[in-house]
Amino acid sequence: MNPVAVNKDGVDSTTVEREIEVGKDQARQEGKPEEMIEKIAMGKLQKFYKENTLLSQSFEKDNSKTIAQYLDSVSKGLAVKEFKRISIG
Repeated sequence: MNPVAVNKDGVDSTTVEREIEVGKDQARQEGKPEEMIEKIAMGKLQKFYKENTLLSQSFEKDNSKTIAQYLDSVSKGLAVKEFKRISIG
């Protein structure tokens, strides 16, 4: 997994706008009604957050929990403020 931010508040606004537009374009190409396009795009944005923000991702050792839920179970109020991702190779 390659998170882009700690939580959805940390995601850059241009990334959010791009994801919304991509969701709208996909819905239009699938022939969805215009009144549903905004809701579909917001659903796709929520999926983006779940997959691309650290605290919303599944905890690897127990995938029934998110990272945020795991941290809360370890110590109430435990939080991640920042992270660094290192890629080798």
